Amino acid sequence: MSRALILVDIQNDFVPGGALPVPEGDQIIPVVNQLLPAFDLVVATQDWHPQNHGSFASNHPGKKIYDVIELNGLEQILWPDHCVQGTAGADFVPGLNMNPVEAIFRKGTDPGIDSYSGFFDNGRKKSTGLADYLKGRGIDEVYVVGLAGEFCVNYTILDAAELGFKTYLIKDATRPLDWQNFEQAMGNMRKHGVQIVENKDLL
Repeated sequence: MSRALILVDIQNDFVPGGALPVPEGDQIIPVVNQLLPAFDLVVATQDWHPQNHGSFASNHPGKKIYDVIELNGLEQILWPDHCVQGTAGADFVPGLNMNPVEAIFRKGTDPGIDSYSGFFDNGRKKSTGLADYLKGRGIDEVYVVGLAGEFCVNYTILDAAELGFKTYLIKDATRPLDWQNFEQAMGNMRKHGVQIVENKDLL
């Protein structure tokens, strides 16, 4: 069995001090760094938005952050501008050991559609290539960590399970924007056969 670790969006804008901070998001860094040697393959996803991205409240006059609109037929939460291509906010958090990361999959690059999952955009119209990459490397088990738990981590996990990977969430290497929503998301993950573990179960 070959195991991959997927690091989801561990970027400056998602930790305290960033544009869309996940509470305690920075606290996962030492846990993630400890986990890295336990895997055959490590890959990362990177939110990489153009400045004119449709998910940014600033691009919708009269709308506020966290308003919900329809964007090209899909329900869309409006976010603060975050992870804009080429900005410091889009960089990986300093202190995260990126040396073992073999590939980075960028998402959210199309201004017309948001992309929470590391595998597909929210309309499942385009693939990032992550699934083919993992399959090409003979991976059958994926472990997912990162930010934010109930959004990008959650959608990445559900897609991985649907694509046939044996899928795990490493809970203590993940943080959500809202714990209550994350608890609900974890309940849904379990229904899809996802196992929820902690780093001590792996080391």
